[in-house]
Amino acid sequence: MPDLSHHARQLRAVADAIETLSDSTNDPLASHPDTLEIINSRYTSRGQINYAVPDALQLQRRIRRCHADHGIQHGDIVALALDAFLRARGYPPDLTPSAAGA
Repeated sequence: MPDLSHHARQLRAVADAIETLSDSTNDPLASHPDTLEIINSRYTSRGQINYAVPDALQLQRRIRRCHADHGIQHGDIVALALDAFLRARGYPPDLTPSAAGA
């Protein structure tokens, strides 16, 4: 019998991609309702992330400008952007009740 594990992995990847698309709107960068609920919760615990990013992208300046224009907190801008990117790539968060409320 042939080994079909490779095909099973491919089917799982397709199923995950379809699930990710079905959970969002047509805009892959639209904020997911679960993400907005977490960000807007006053009891959400927060953690620090530190990554070196290219200076040429001027991310810090752009984040400050977005904050000034829209009033969205700096950390929320980063969280929304990273969440949208990772969801679009097929990496949604595992929002178990303890993870969502923590």
